[in-house]
Amino acid sequence: MRTKTAVARFRPAKRGLFFLFLWVITGKAQAAEQPTPVDSVAVDTVLTVSLKAIAGLQFDRVRFRVKPGAPVRVTLENTDDMAHNLVITKPGARQEVVNAALQLGERGPAAHYIPQSSAILWTIPVVLPEETGSVTFIAPAESGVYPYVCTFPGHGFVMYGAMYVTEGPLPALKDDPAVPENRRKADSPPTASHANHAPERFHPYEPAPPFLYRIFMPDASPAAIAVSLPHAVSYCWDAGTCRLRYAWQGGFLDQSKLWPGKGDTEAKLIGTVFFRDATGYPLRTNSSSKPPAVDFKGYQLLDRYPEFHYSVDGVEVYELIRSKENGNGLLRRFKIPNASGPVRFLTAPDDGVRYQASAGKWADGSLELSPSEAREFTITMTKRID
Repeated sequence: MRTKTAVARFRPAKRGLFFLFLWVITGKAQAAEQPTPVDSVAVDTVLTVSLKAIAGLQFDRVRFRVKPGAPVRVTLENTDDMAHNLVITKPGARQEVVNAALQLGERGPAAHYIPQSSAILWTIPVVLPEETGSVTFIAPAESGVYPYVCTFPGHGFVMYGAMYVTEGPLPALKDDPAVPENRRKADSPPTASHANHAPERFHPYEPAPPFLYRIFMPDASPAAIAVSLPHAVSYCWDAGTCRLRYAWQGGFLDQSKLWPGKGDTEAKLIGTVFFRDATGYPLRTNSSSKPPAVDFKGYQLLDRYPEFHYSVDGVEVYELIRSKENGNGLLRRFKIPNASGPVRFLTAPDDGVRYQASAGKWADGSLELSPSEAREFTITMTKRID
């Protein structure tokens, strides 16, 4: 095991917050005072908390307790064979920070997948397998539950824990909403290794569609989101470019190539791709033929289905994708509530599907909608059999 002195330093607050999630975190966020940086603290006065990143996207400890105002040193030993980082946030801000990291897209690696956010208090940048990083700080004077999370792509939705700043006892583990649900049975998880982790599974639990995962995907930016739908249909939505990249049928993902790597390999699709976007960009909110400027705003879960929120040339768009009941295609519901002019949806003849729309008029493979029609419409994409 190599020990690496990570560049882990106090992150001063920045103006502005990332409001990427439209759904909210359980529990009311508490105000946290400005953290105090530590340049040098007597070793015998520092409480050292040792964490390990282990297989199955988990920390070996999902919570720990420190006293208000106490000097603390947190170490992260990476015993996994994937890269991880550690970010400590203000109370109630874990999901906000995870989604802000998602928005980094291609800028993620250079930033160690740590976004600029006033919700972040302290960080340990990316720690590679068999290395260790650390950060030393003065715990906040205000009691509260301060989440810690790995914001490496695909990890933050399940790989997290809680730093309790308190003089009192911790709540019963089984009733603690600050730790992952699958970890509320025991403080120490069973020993895990990728040798006993089935290749087709990448969650530490058995998920049921619909569910999503942030993972490196072929033919997409580092901000890709893979979504498994009912009826054995899946799709890749690219948050870096705000578009549906492709859809496939027959299975989900084999991520076994990811385990031995350093986070730079791609998952393998299980099944057959039946749709691949072949347009420059499908949605247009002005008359220009050039690809528009897009900006990812985040997503909310509606009945466990992600509804993506983004803008196209400054016009807000909401998109939710479901599978057809017979499993031979997709239903894409769009909401564009503030369009000031016609909206166009472009298709390509060789993208693998046939189209129908609930509103608008088709002409030469392009759907044109008035502003009122664009407020909510559905596009049905059916797999071509010929």
